[in-house]
Amino acid sequence: MAWAPNNAKFAVCTIDRVVILYDEQGEKRDRFTTKPADPKYGKKTYVVKSMAFSPDSTKIAVAQTDNIIFVYKIGEEWGDKKVICNKFIQTSAVTCLVWPSEHAIIFGLAEGKVRQANTKTSKSSTIYGTDSYVVSLTTNVSGKGILSGHADGTVVRYFVDDEGSGESQGKLLTHACPPYALAWGTNSIIVAGCDKKIVAYGREGQVLQTFDYSRDRSEKEFTVATCSPSGQSIVVGSYDRLRVFSWSPRKGVWDEASPKEIPNLYTITALSWKKDGSRLSVGTLCGGVELFDCCLRRSIYKNKFEMTYVGLSQVIVKNLSTGTRVVLKSQYGYEIDEVKVMGKDQYLVAHTSDTLLLGDLVSNKLSEVAWQGTGGNEKFFFENETVCMIFNAGELALVEYGSNEILGSVRTEFMNPHLISVRLNERRQKGVEDNKKLAYLIDIKTIAIVDLVGGYNLGTISHDSKIDWLELNETGRKLLFRDKKLRVRGECRYLIIVTEGVNSVSYTLDEGLIEFGTAIDDGDYYR
Repeated sequence: MAWAPNNAKFAVCTIDRVVILYDEQGEKRDRFTTKPADPKYGKKTYVVKSMAFSPDSTKIAVAQTDNIIFVYKIGEEWGDKKVICNKFIQTSAVTCLVWPSEHAIIFGLAEGKVRQANTKTSKSSTIYGTDSYVVSLTTNVSGKGILSGHADGTVVRYFVDDEGSGESQGKLLTHACPPYALAWGTNSIIVAGCDKKIVAYGREGQVLQTFDYSRDRSEKEFTVATCSPSGQSIVVGSYDRLRVFSWSPRKGVWDEASPKEIPNLYTITALSWKKDGSRLSVGTLCGGVELFDCCLRRSIYKNKFEMTYVGLSQVIVKNLSTGTRVVLKSQYGYEIDEVKVMGKDQYLVAHTSDTLLLGDLVSNKLSEVAWQGTGGNEKFFFENETVCMIFNAGELALVEYGSNEILGSVRTEFMNPHLISVRLNERRQKGVEDNKKLAYLIDIKTIAIVDLVGGYNLGTISHDSKIDWLELNETGRKLLFRDKKLRVRGECRYLIIVTEGVNSVSYTLDEGLIEFGTAIDDGDYYR
């Protein structure tokens, strides 16, 4: 079974080698039949061992015991033609597979090798070899690290990118039995198998916790495990039962919740967690697929939004009138406090212990920035579409939606949005890659202009009376400001007072001339 990263499709392959596609409500929408590596051996000479969607949700990779991986293009719409776009022939049965990044499928073989298939070049290469059958394969939350479990009990770790963690690669640990149930949470690795024990290992393979069910006569072998997208919960399947474990950040251990017991479910053969964390799919030996709803709590906000807390660090915000959804997630695994929708119901704001989460519901751009406890006394301004302005204790911080770094922060006591102007790459300019400027008041008569890319001051403008409005132009090259005394009110014409060096010159505003100048600046001669 496999969930698409965009949450819209769910694929199930049955024992008769047919892939059935469902929508997120579990309604059957499409199907296609898989093929043998060589038609002359017939259609019943292989079984499908594993499946994964591509990161863009338009393809499915299918691992088969007749020594091949097929990649099917399934398209974006239901009923689109299914086309084989890659096939990777191997020297032994393909036992498991994951698809963590755009062109790279990582898979395990019965002969013990872990290999990578590149869908762009249609070539496959060995990442590392062992002499023991690969029984399981999983990734960490980011998809940049891979764990493989082998029949001799070995678990091996490989990083495409260790993201600065400094964790070791190679053989990580040897489990007491084949690690068929293998899952990699945020802070530790869970391994289980036929000895009826579930063991949590630390980052370098040391045993952290052991849950021993060997004396429980009703328990049978553990067959499969999966981790929630947040990395905070792990579910382990056995016979008629799902065991659920949640990571406790405060205690630094896994807590076992009450198990889900379902008589006559029989052995659980497959588990797949929906990428937004809201559903868990459970496949059984008898060909059943059960869909479980996963959430800690649900609430309705302002009668307009449904907040589903699917984990301590993950919340799904659904607009009840449009049905659109945004998944707000702490990438560091921090527990999210209450989520608020602000700024004409367009922007999300939430705190964790160490970070601030912000999101634009229209563009779906989300940010998580380091933010120390301020007691929730910040003031947020959403007048600018690309950046959130946050005031706290005499400091203005700017966060660009979609970026996880604070764009810039300055000291100012003036928190009226009319007294601040931010311009971020608003107009394409010749020879300018990144153009981000800020103008703000140092005091009531002094304006400062800052280059946010370089983080330096471009200059200050001192004036002789109180300034009550200011704005940079789109390119950030010109500044317009108004004061209480100099406020110009002609009958039907506006005068612009331009300061050039020591002289002040008055001009009548000419829209056509401004348009012409703008077009020349932008190199847009057709306009």
